[in-house]
Amino acid sequence: MFGNSSNQYVALNVASGDPSKSKHSSLWRRWKRMPSFQKRASIAILLLVLLMAVVFYNKSAQPNKPSSSVSKKSNKDHNKPPNKIKSNENEEVVAQVQHPGLVQLDDAKKKALQDLENRIQEDMKKEPERRRPPKIIAGLRKEEKIDEDIVGDGDTQLVQGVGNNDFDDGAAEHLVEKNEYEEEDKPRHIPAPDFRFLSSVDQTEQQKFIVKMFQHAWKGYKESAWGHDHAHPISKTHDDWFGIGLTLIDAIDTMYIMGLEEEYADVRDFVATKMNFNVNVDVNLFECTIRVLGSMLSMYQISGDAIYLEKAKDIGNRLLPALSMSVSAVPYSDVNLKTGNARPPRWGPDSTVSEVTTIQLEFRELSFITKDPKYKDAVDRVSDHVASLSGKKDGLVPMWINANTGLFRPGGTLTVGARADSYYEYLLKQWVQTSQTEQKYLHRYLEAVGGIKSHLVGHSMPSGFTYVGELLGGITPSAKMDHLVCFLPGTLALGSKLLSESHPKESREHLELARDLMATCFEMYQNTPTGLSPEITYFNLAERAKEDLYIKPLDRHNLLRPETVESLFYLWRITKDPKYREWGWDIAQAFEKHTKVASGGYTSVKNVMDPNNPNPFDKMESFFLGETLKYLFLLFSDDDSHISLDEWVFNTEAHPFPIRSSAAVS
Repeated sequence: MFGNSSNQYVALNVASGDPSKSKHSSLWRRWKRMPSFQKRASIAILLLVLLMAVVFYNKSAQPNKPSSSVSKKSNKDHNKPPNKIKSNENEEVVAQVQHPGLVQLDDAKKKALQDLENRIQEDMKKEPERRRPPKIIAGLRKEEKIDEDIVGDGDTQLVQGVGNNDFDDGAAEHLVEKNEYEEEDKPRHIPAPDFRFLSSVDQTEQQKFIVKMFQHAWKGYKESAWGHDHAHPISKTHDDWFGIGLTLIDAIDTMYIMGLEEEYADVRDFVATKMNFNVNVDVNLFECTIRVLGSMLSMYQISGDAIYLEKAKDIGNRLLPALSMSVSAVPYSDVNLKTGNARPPRWGPDSTVSEVTTIQLEFRELSFITKDPKYKDAVDRVSDHVASLSGKKDGLVPMWINANTGLFRPGGTLTVGARADSYYEYLLKQWVQTSQTEQKYLHRYLEAVGGIKSHLVGHSMPSGFTYVGELLGGITPSAKMDHLVCFLPGTLALGSKLLSESHPKESREHLELARDLMATCFEMYQNTPTGLSPEITYFNLAERAKEDLYIKPLDRHNLLRPETVESLFYLWRITKDPKYREWGWDIAQAFEKHTKVASGGYTSVKNVMDPNNPNPFDKMESFFLGETLKYLFLLFSDDDSHISLDEWVFNTEAHPFPIRSSAAVS
């Protein structure tokens, strides 16, 4: 029937007397009479012609790029001396670096950006072996930082070829485009800002000792685990958890703050040329956020070096699917850095509450730097959701939460130790991060501290040490205190300082509790023959007890944790009581005596009760360099402006972020 209709249409065209239409009908009849193999051949030829036309059109319409011109150099260019060719390449790259929005900036920003571009141009004209090593300032003086409004989103072209941003599954954008002019497919060297190091003459004798400890720890890592996550300093081996150089990443701002120029130059080169986040591995959202994203954000802020901003964007976008793919407001605990696939933990359906509520400072800071609110919005949603849930007890939260249901696990233990600790820390620090403008976090923090005082604080017998225990199943009291709880004195002291005017009563009570808990945490060290704290301590409550503290055999290990020296740092800064420095010095000496590996590095130990054989684990955790030694170094500083608590807030991995004037992302 379709054929009949077509014939009638042709007949009508012929009747119209139009020669062109008559010609078309004649061609149609010829096509119908053509053998099938000729039809197929004709179609193939027609498609080939169309394809060639499209390719030719695209090539002619494509704008000329500097990288294209480099790849198509004439034979005459290739006959020039190598140095001459390199100079021409650099001239083209420098031309590409010129900022397209320069005319829209005010005079100050124009000058600052132009100076930065001029430095890049000058550095690129130098022979690579003659370039000066990067110099930085360890004093972190505020007026010497680069304005983040100047080195911001528009400066992606300043760091082309640095990152490995080929995350192509939709979880992250391509932030960096690789340049074709690079030799041997390697990223070009991006010069670091030209800052100076703080001279060692400005350091106290105690600080110099801590610096030597860091250098010894770094020697153990560099010789046995360079580029890997953790060092095993005794056996000279290593292990990989994420496979991205975790210790190196965690330690970089510590060596920067200490003014270790040589060590820093090596690490900065690794970050710029070798560190690759495009790895097919599942990482824990919490651990990767606080250590990796936190470190990159911190280093960008204290150095002004754009390479860290690019790395922060890269890892932030790779972690974001853990939040965006969840079926509830609670993020998944694990995410694959290459594919973006996110999931709950393999060992069970629930995440710990600290895992999902201790990513906020980092993602909020990423929004503040990039001016993109998506990161802050994602984690603020988590915080507000957790605050809205039932199942809390006077501000205390159960330790388990489910990403699929978005609910707490019924009957969860209430604790300020493992699996919940940093939830309470970040309640206060989110309020601090935005200059105390988000009152909801202060209200939640004050309620939680009230719950701690009402339900978890106890006193041992016979000496009356103050401890923070647990409510098993949310009901049964337990006089068990993790070393992790020893972050709390520092958090309480920081809160007390900031509440002194608006909440004077709470300020006094919180500082008193901080002092009491600090004494208990130090006693956990002094109570052992090695002077090292166990991982967990129990407190006697019986009236006839002879000892206040006792340690179970399986809890006698020490992992070089930072929480006690972290709190000592805060108590010293806020009270100036010299005993806190004395206590910190005793702890540093215990680490030096019982955990030091002669050839390089320090090791966790299995038995703090045996000073003759503490039985080393042969593992040095990244947080020993990233947190423990950093807080000890700052504890012994006589200069409170060196990372002032009025200008900086530390994340839970001791990476400092600047305090913002408000919560606005603009």
